[in-house]
Amino acid sequence: MTAKLKTAVLGATGYSGMELTRLLAHHPRLEKPILLRRDGGGNGARDLAEVFPGLSGNGGYPLQPLSWPELKRQDVQLLFLATPHEVSRSLVPAAIAEGLRVIDLSGAWRLKQAKHKAVYSFQDSDAVTAAELTKEAVYGLPELNSGRIADARLVANPGCYATSVILALAPLLQAGLVDRERGIVSDSKSGVSGAGKEPTARTHFVAVADNLSAYSVFNHRHLGEIVEQLELGTSELIFTPHLLPIPRGILSTVYVHLNRKMKSEDVESCLRAFYANRRWVRIFATPNLPQVQFSLHTNYCDLGFCLAEDGRRLVLVSCIDNLLKGAAGQAVQNMNLMYGWNEQEGLQ
Repeated sequence: MTAKLKTAVLGATGYSGMELTRLLAHHPRLEKPILLRRDGGGNGARDLAEVFPGLSGNGGYPLQPLSWPELKRQDVQLLFLATPHEVSRSLVPAAIAEGLRVIDLSGAWRLKQAKHKAVYSFQDSDAVTAAELTKEAVYGLPELNSGRIADARLVANPGCYATSVILALAPLLQAGLVDRERGIVSDSKSGVSGAGKEPTARTHFVAVADNLSAYSVFNHRHLGEIVEQLELGTSELIFTPHLLPIPRGILSTVYVHLNRKMKSEDVESCLRAFYANRRWVRIFATPNLPQVQFSLHTNYCDLGFCLAEDGRRLVLVSCIDNLLKGAAGQAVQNMNLMYGWNEQEGLQ
């Protein structure tokens, strides 16, 4: 019988890290993941069930201090980082040097262009190594980069908003159907878990309940990801994120002008051809449109559209669960590709 892969997770006490732990613990090809903690992390918890009581039982989920020698002794081969951007930026060089493969759920290694990376203000202790790893890192969107992900040492898991927008636009842009000179608009809305586990004045119940608010207009961190992966100029896309008064889920409404008159069946054919045999993208036949509730607690990205009577104005609707296809589920999907397994394993 083939030995099971040993994995470790740093950052399991966050929402995405908790979801990732849950998925890894039930994956048929893995041993139970080793959960790591940094000094002062996880509010001093020694077991993940202290933070998320719903995980009680199943032998517990102990949190052990991060130690490279200990990970080597335990024969860990793959490290997941569900940590703040600056923490991942500092830890990945050491992890790669230790011979680990890494899937990073933060934004630390997603961006290639300096003008986009500047939003994070990283201060690398070894600028040369950081530059080499930035160049090497593979953007972990399986529907676009599955071949490169398979051989990667470092996979940069995409942002949740970016996943929803890129998957909606990629088929039409690659087919050359979008009138880019007229611009693209993405109106995107996310549940509160997308802001992370640490409470802020903006994510407090009193601020969120019975409310809808826009934020980070023109300067959201995911904008750089979207334009880099779609090979757009920053001026060609207006991306506006909003905070929904729901726990999880993303709905992106994307507005484009087409450069020629099309029929609805042509648009649908373009989307279906692009995502043929891609397990985790579902195309809705017009006039049906995705809703947040349809993709919740799944790894699906649901795509639908409406075409105006003039055949030139198109509205795309894209829905994902921000903690799954937008984070933990996509990380597992990337792991499956890295080890030559079916992308569905551990996600059904």
